[in-house]
Amino acid sequence: MNRKTRIFLPLIIAVSIALGIFFGTSLNYQKKTITFFGGTPQERKIKRLIDYIQYEYVDEVDTDSLLDGTIKNMLDKLDPHSVYITANELEGVSETMNGKFVGIGIQFRMYRDSLTVIKVLDNGPSKKAGIKAGDRILVADNDTLYGKSIGSDYILKTLKGKPNTSVDLLVYRKSEQKELPFTIDRGEVPISSLDAYYMLNDELGYIKINKFAATTYDEFKGAMDELLESGMQKLVLDLRHNPGGYLQVATKIIDEFLEDGKLIVFTKNKKERIDETYATSRGDFEDGHVFVLINGASASASEIVAGALQDNDKGTIVGRRSFGKGLVQQEMQLGDGSAVRLTVSRYYTPTGRSIQKPYENKRNGEYFNDFQERYHGGELMNVDSIKVNDSLKFETPKGKIVYGGGGIMPDVFVAIDTTMLFPDFHYQKSRQFVFQYFDEHINEFDGWSFDKFMTDFDLDSHIFDEYMSEVPSEFQYLTTEEKQNFRLFLKALFAQQAFDTNAYYQIVNQQDMMLDKVIELNNEGYPLQP
Repeated sequence: MNRKTRIFLPLIIAVSIALGIFFGTSLNYQKKTITFFGGTPQERKIKRLIDYIQYEYVDEVDTDSLLDGTIKNMLDKLDPHSVYITANELEGVSETMNGKFVGIGIQFRMYRDSLTVIKVLDNGPSKKAGIKAGDRILVADNDTLYGKSIGSDYILKTLKGKPNTSVDLLVYRKSEQKELPFTIDRGEVPISSLDAYYMLNDELGYIKINKFAATTYDEFKGAMDELLESGMQKLVLDLRHNPGGYLQVATKIIDEFLEDGKLIVFTKNKKERIDETYATSRGDFEDGHVFVLINGASASASEIVAGALQDNDKGTIVGRRSFGKGLVQQEMQLGDGSAVRLTVSRYYTPTGRSIQKPYENKRNGEYFNDFQERYHGGELMNVDSIKVNDSLKFETPKGKIVYGGGGIMPDVFVAIDTTMLFPDFHYQKSRQFVFQYFDEHINEFDGWSFDKFMTDFDLDSHIFDEYMSEVPSEFQYLTTEEKQNFRLFLKALFAQQAFDTNAYYQIVNQQDMMLDKVIELNNEGYPLQP
């Protein structure tokens, strides 16, 4: 694998995972239970075949797994976003999209055969009980969790449970070199869909949303209120690597920017039924300008936000062409805890654009992972290399030309910064190094504020040098600019470990070409008045 392939591999994996987990936009449909084996000839045919296999086939067969495979094969014949979700998968997906789960509220990893707490989640039961990052959980309800090979599923089953039930933990705290008992009452733990929000300067606010879950609007509104109190006049809404989520949540956020009566989005099903969503009068930022950041991993509900603002001549879309998902899924229960998310309609931006990219004759891997195709086609570096279809040309109310047929095209193009992309080895090694360093120097950052961290972290470069000393020779070479940027990335990882993701983005965004472009546009008085 050449260096370029290694460089881009992390992004390809990220897009694939994101699109695989967050299966796409979901409307607020009435939940339905589908009975597969009823009275139609097709249903009786499938039921008869399953019976033959179960009772007559020469070998023992797990017919449940067989049926799961059959359902997946059926859906594979449809579009890439119609998917089958097993009962086990559905619980995790539902938790993520509901924005909360029931547990003790920690992030963990197995480190040297010990269950080690990486992060204690804010407002969770473990935080309230006094669990700290670096603690080793030795025993949970008399079940030993160290010195043996156990998987994440087993750990989650042990630590998660029903609300208001308790779990007794025995914890080894390295900083105090002693074992401590805890009884933790399980409770709801929020899963944040906002990675960061802060002021970029005196007038520009910044919010980064990682998905559109059930709690996202409330999180967004809270962040907006704080930024407005801090003097925000314009907003940077970062939707890069946001694969989508609930359509109705995205439209509530759009409503904060658009005037009453403006069309946000409309959907059309196979029977030509059209459902339209319009803005109301409740928007708190209708007079402010919004810059929306997108890239090739911005999909579905992210594209609805970008398209609605672009088509209403409200926002300025900055970045690169988005993913291109214009299909709407409805979740349908199958009666045994599993479900299908079936594509039931297409959505269109206010000017009438469908931004769904072609998927015929494309295997799922090729459909989801088209990063290399875009890279080799030159569109990540040059706006003129983006292919547009002149037959899908539309015009906004103010005369701006926009295109359908494969993602949202940005108003202001920003090429990818390859000096901020590193070989995959460094992404994996750096995260492992940061965790180990914190574990071995657990008291080094005690009492540090974020401001102190920003000014005093690794002034003599001993941490960076220690990291590089552990890197194999084939990964030692970095250009001067790459080395400077990687030091910033490493600092951001330390900030995330010491504080939170908000601290991470405040650091890593210091070397961000899209944000640099937004600040440049803002300094020029953008958006310019006609």
